[in-house]
Amino acid sequence: MIHQDVIFKYFPDLTAKQQEQIIQLMPLYLEWNAQINVISRKDVEELYVRHVLHSLAIAKVQAFLPGAQVLDIGTGGGFPGIPLAILFPETSFLLVDSIGKKIKVVNEVAKALGLSNVQGVHARAEDIDSQFDFVVSRAVTRMKPFYGWTKGKIKKESNHELPNGILYLKGGDLTEELLESKLRYKIYELPSYFAEDFFDTKKVVYVPRQ
Repeated sequence: MIHQDVIFKYFPDLTAKQQEQIIQLMPLYLEWNAQINVISRKDVEELYVRHVLHSLAIAKVQAFLPGAQVLDIGTGGGFPGIPLAILFPETSFLLVDSIGKKIKVVNEVAKALGLSNVQGVHARAEDIDSQFDFVVSRAVTRMKPFYGWTKGKIKKESNHELPNGILYLKGGDLTEELLESKLRYKIYELPSYFAEDFFDTKKVVYVPRQ
């Protein structure tokens, strides 16, 4: 079982409160996963690398500003939204999933961690009618349909280093998928940030609002 120290290695500036929240993730997810299976049994032991650190790869590409609003589509048990909400306590995160029991876990974990900047909603992405600075997600579908789900949800006016858009965690060869999408994009390779083998083919795909 890999320890939370892997997070502290790559994010050495966390406050004591943030460190404590990171430490609490493992017992919380073990407890909830025993009741509602939101992470595969094998993966839960690798929680800190495969879920928490993987989610935080987005922060290596773009840090979110205080007051920013971020939508996490298809959050499952709360990834990437919950680790990002720990890292950016002054950013608001709306975590949506079409499976109600997963959102129950999201809201209970957020409550246990004292994350007042997280709201979990049982909904389909298409049903959300607010606007956000960024949309984040972790490989819920191919980029073309995913971009369609975000139509009208990304604010025009940008305050971040990157113009507003999508930050999407994906793996493998994305050439065909991104060609199919006909979108402008930039790929950030995760081995540039993390040394663990798990990240060998993992990427953040950034798609600006277009």
